[in-house]
Amino acid sequence: MPTNQIYTKKRIKDHGEVFTPDFIVNDMLDLVKQETERIESRFLEPACGNGNFLAPILEGKLEVVKRKYKSSQTEFERMALLAVSSIYGVELLKDNVEACIERLYKIVDDMYLKLYKEKCKDDFKKSIRFVLNRNILQGNALDLKTFDGKKYIIFSEWSLANGSSIKRRDFEYRELADFDPKKPTLFSLREVSDTGEAVFSPMPVKEFPLKHYLKLDYEDTK
Repeated sequence: MPTNQIYTKKRIKDHGEVFTPDFIVNDMLDLVKQETERIESRFLEPACGNGNFLAPILEGKLEVVKRKYKSSQTEFERMALLAVSSIYGVELLKDNVEACIERLYKIVDDMYLKLYKEKCKDDFKKSIRFVLNRNILQGNALDLKTFDGKKYIIFSEWSLANGSSIKRRDFEYRELADFDPKKPTLFSLREVSDTGEAVFSPMPVKEFPLKHYLKLDYEDTK
């Protein structure tokens, strides 16, 4: 038996690693097509693998960004970063995390290069990579902890502020995973109920000063 087949069978046995076929991914995403076309709508894949769900979601969002903002490179960059910042994933295996990040980065980079060629900015690419490294994390979505089991997973919320600035707030995944419809999270943006009543909103574990979207030079990389 070829080595790669043995390796694949071992990963299935050890980690339950099975990749969803593209046609099933497309059928599932069609059910939420309206949300996938909203640039700011947030998506979390708790077992993201190498990005079979996240990649087409990002592609769809970026097509909207291109259609609406390609005439202005600055506006395209801002909104493309917002689209990237709306994509979240947790994955147990390190090589899948790395592959997912590279796959998503390439989707952005290919479109960016095609649109702006020699005008592309390295700082924009660095910001995209930084956000992906914060949003696609190695961990266990079942116990909500990092891969080593020592800490709870922490996700960052990114939002545009004051034109070209980005506001970052960090939240513990265990609080975001408390799927109470009365409790809005990073993945449910409403802060009032359908009746207009104020509802609980999770508290960030850390807030960061505003930074220009081309200068997301935070000290942490994970």
